[in-house]
Amino acid sequence: MSDALFFDTLRQGLWIAVMISAPILLVALVVGLAIGLFQALTSIQEMTLTFVPKMAAILVAFWASMSFMTLTLARYFTDTLVPIIEGF
Repeated sequence: MSDALFFDTLRQGLWIAVMISAPILLVALVVGLAIGLFQALTSIQEMTLTFVPKMAAILVAFWASMSFMTLTLARYFTDTLVPIIEGF
């Protein structure tokens, strides 16, 4: 395996990891900002107010994007990694 192929495969794998994690991280960011703004406006400092809605939103986002994540990872594996493994 050449260095260029190794680094290209690594770069592609890291980009897949970013694409897979982006929906969940964006939902967590938006919900966290909304709850933080609500807490700042109402002066409610309850810890469960931040944790429970954020976890619920993350679970919904994970459930909604699960097929995208699975298909993206499976496509990367079959199109990129399997040919490299078979080549050796």
